[in-house]
Amino acid sequence: MARVSDLHRDWLGDAEYRDAYDALEPEFSLTRELIAARVRAGLTQEQLAERMGTTQSAIARLESGRRMPGIRTLERFATATGARLIVRLESERP
Repeated sequence: MARVSDLHRDWLGDAEYRDAYDALEPEFSLTRELIAARVRAGLTQEQLAERMGTTQSAIARLESGRRMPGIRTLERFATATGARLIVRLESERP
């Protein structure tokens, strides 16, 4: 059985796949940040959900990247994990 990481590496050779993957980078980046903040805080999804007044399944959806959270949700997430939310727009020009 093929490993997902091996398939992904192979598929990156396909320009259409690579373009679609690159287009999702902002979502992947946010997902990594959310998971990292929760782990740094030493919280399970259930504990974080309790602090945020939501459900574990809502936290799982946030961390899966299946839905893009709003600023208020990100603020609540940051507060619950003892982090600070910073939103920044960067120029794509060098």
